[in-house]
Amino acid sequence: MGSGVTDNVGRSRYELVVDGVTAFAEYRLLGDRIVFPHTVVPPEIGGRGVGGRLVNAALDDAERRGLAVVAECSFVAKVVAARANR
Repeated sequence: MGSGVTDNVGRSRYELVVDGVTAFAEYRLLGDRIVFPHTVVPPEIGGRGVGGRLVNAALDDAERRGLAVVAECSFVAKVVAARANR
């Protein structure tokens, strides 16, 4: 997975570490769907595009795996919408 994003399967979340601080997008796998309920970008690394890099990499991975995305998290929903308008 690119952009330094990793899938922490044990914690069910995609992670991106920036300056020693971890941002993450939690997920649940339900059959052929991946549900994103929550995304966290700590304030120390906010405003630098970290959330966008994290969620885009997670969505790329879901697409590669053939998973339908369920965006319960409003930030994930915004990124999904932006990608649909490309």
